[in-house]
Amino acid sequence: MFALTPRDLRTRILDCAGGPSSFNAEMSREGHAVVSCDPIYRFSAGEIHGRIEVVFEPVMDGVRANRGRFSWRKMGSPERLGKLRRSAMETFLEDFPRGLDEGRYVEGGLPELPFDDGAFGLALCSHFLFTYSAQLSEGFHLDSILEMCRVAEEARVFPLLASTVHAVGGEGEASPHLGPVVDGLEERGYEARVERVPYEFQKGGDEMLRVRKRG
Repeated sequence: MFALTPRDLRTRILDCAGGPSSFNAEMSREGHAVVSCDPIYRFSAGEIHGRIEVVFEPVMDGVRANRGRFSWRKMGSPERLGKLRRSAMETFLEDFPRGLDEGRYVEGGLPELPFDDGAFGLALCSHFLFTYSAQLSEGFHLDSILEMCRVAEEARVFPLLASTVHAVGGEGEASPHLGPVVDGLEERGYEARVERVPYEFQKGGDEMLRVRKRG
């Protein structure tokens, strides 16, 4: 979803709003340098697991009820999606205690990150910014991406769809914040480009925003 290249993977990567994702565990296992940041990392693995169990089936019920709004070419079916998501969360839960000790999981969240300027080569954010446009203001989005650019040479955000019911499989529409946020970034000396990526699950959700300082 971020069109990561071998060169990207050689840099230090920040995963913003990482949640109970297996990204950190899988990348670290392959020898890549990844730090994930999320407010939920203040909780223990057991507490996070308990929350997952509460929301997992309602989320999957929503996906099944709205299956026509998703592309199943690669995923196959809601049942397979459920198995893959549960497997990914189990991978996270197994890795979390060790990763916490190693500093790979850090409590914190946008738009104020607990890292030094330029600490990373690349900052990523998936299914948070733009997704929750109804809940998060245009200013929050702009401040968050500027903060990602403070701590990293480049920021990437995916997808660019807004959905007020994303968690239960709602259909996404283009975020009303995207245009104003891009304008705000460019006014502050950043290059902000919308790029197609080779990944689409939510229909129409196959674009990311790439941002870096001009020059």
